[in-house]
Amino acid sequence: MDKRPSIDPRALLTFRTVCREGSISAAARVLNIAQPSVSAAIAQLEARLGVQLFERHQTGVRPTSEGALLAERAEAMHHVLVGAQEELDNQARGLAGPLRIGGTPGALVSLLPFVIGRLEARIGPCALSVVERPDGVLVDLLRQRQIDLAFVTTEIEAPPPDLAERTFARDPFALLVGRRHDALPSAVSLRDVAALPWVLPEAQGAFRRQVDALFIAAQTPVPANVVRCDSLLTTKAIVRLSDRITILPRQVAASELSIGVLRGIEIREAAFQRSIGVRLRAGEAPSLAAQALLDVLAARYSQEL
Repeated sequence: MDKRPSIDPRALLTFRTVCREGSISAAARVLNIAQPSVSAAIAQLEARLGVQLFERHQTGVRPTSEGALLAERAEAMHHVLVGAQEELDNQARGLAGPLRIGGTPGALVSLLPFVIGRLEARIGPCALSVVERPDGVLVDLLRQRQIDLAFVTTEIEAPPPDLAERTFARDPFALLVGRRHDALPSAVSLRDVAALPWVLPEAQGAFRRQVDALFIAAQTPVPANVVRCDSLLTTKAIVRLSDRITILPRQVAASELSIGVLRGIEIREAAFQRSIGVRLRAGEAPSLAAQALLDVLAARYSQEL
C-alpha cells in the first residue's frame, strides 16, 4: 500500500495555472500569491510524485510528458469543483443541473429538441448548456469534464476505453435537393449524380466517414465540384437556394422536407442508416441531471432500435 501523503488539491490547482499561463511568475500574478509560493507548490508535487513536471526554457516552462498527463487530471478536477459550486448555486435558485451537453450538429438536432420538454417535466427547470464541436474535440471535453454528455454518430468504431457509448436512434440517409432538381427521380445511384455540384461535410468525423462510405459503395469518387461546410443551417440554405445537392440524414432536414422547400431522394447505395446516440465517461455515474436526460432519451426512442 502506498503510504505517501495524497496530492494536495490546492497544489494541483496551482500546477494547472502554471500550465495554462506558461510560467511561474505569470501563474503567481493570476493567483495573486508570491512567486516562491507557486514554486514551492510545484516542488511539493514533484516530490510527492517522484517526477519532473516542467521543463524550463527561456520564456517560461512547459510540461514534461508526466506533467502533461497530470495536467489532464488537474483540468478535470478544476471542472469538478466548478460544477459542484454551480450545482449548489442552481439548487438555491430552484434549478436542476448544471447539465452541459456537447455534440456534432446532426446528432444534436436529431435527438435533443425532442426530449427537452420531457426532461423539464421530469426534473423541472434545468441549467442546460449546449455546444457544437467535432468528434475529436468532444472526446477531450468529456475527459476534461467540460461536458457531461456528447451527442454523436455512434457504431462507427469502438469508443476509447475511458468512454462508453449508447445508441438511441437510427436515421436513413437521403439525397437532399432543392426545387431546381424537380426532374430527378425518387431514387438514384450516387453514380448518376456525382457530376452535379455538391455541399459535403468538412470535418474528419464519423458523419463524414459515413458519407464517404456511400460513395465507395457506389464505386464512384467523391465529387470534385464540392463546397465543404459543417454548418447544417448553411448547408441546407445553399441546397435550397442553388443547384447544389447534399447528403443528410432525413431527420436533420425534417422541417424543410415537411414544408417542401427541400426534397429527399432515396440513395440506392444507402444500405446502412446513421446511428445516433451519446458518449459519456465510462465507469462513472452520471450526474442526476445527465442520468435524467439519458432516461428520457431511452424512453423516447425505445421503439426505434
